[in-house]
Amino acid sequence: MKTRLIKSADDQRMAEIIRTNLKAYKLDIPGTAYFDSNLDQLSTYYLADQAHQAYYVLTDDEDRVMGGVGFAKAEPFDDCAELQKLYLDDMVKGQGLGYDLVALVEGAAKKLGYSHMYLETHSNLAPVIHIYEKMGYRLIERPESVVHGGMDCFYIKDL
Repeated sequence: MKTRLIKSADDQRMAEIIRTNLKAYKLDIPGTAYFDSNLDQLSTYYLADQAHQAYYVLTDDEDRVMGGVGFAKAEPFDDCAELQKLYLDDMVKGQGLGYDLVALVEGAAKKLGYSHMYLETHSNLAPVIHIYEKMGYRLIERPESVVHGGMDCFYIKDL
């Protein structure tokens, strides 16, 4: 498996992976990434401001997209990026790749000057919550400004 920055040819596949995962966990509801206006054009969103954000896709040996993860500036926190849209195709789950992707965006965010990483998730997503907690993310109270109103778990980590 390899990682690279997202490109427009990856948009449809990543939207499919994200929606499939959310639907499997009964999160194909308003207030989740399932209905994000930019979900079908992730490359356009993330490549528009590479000084503050990025999205990486995970590919197999034939360059087929098998998952991805991104980050962008987290408002209203200072020096903080938000870990966004960590999703894997079912075929590659259970191989430790989620840990690798989180570490990748943490390193990239740190290089851009961020000193903290924030994330929003849902209690239905127990497998990914396990990853976050094992990697040192700590549960915090719901911030006043939450992007996805359907999320019920909020974490932060010092980078």
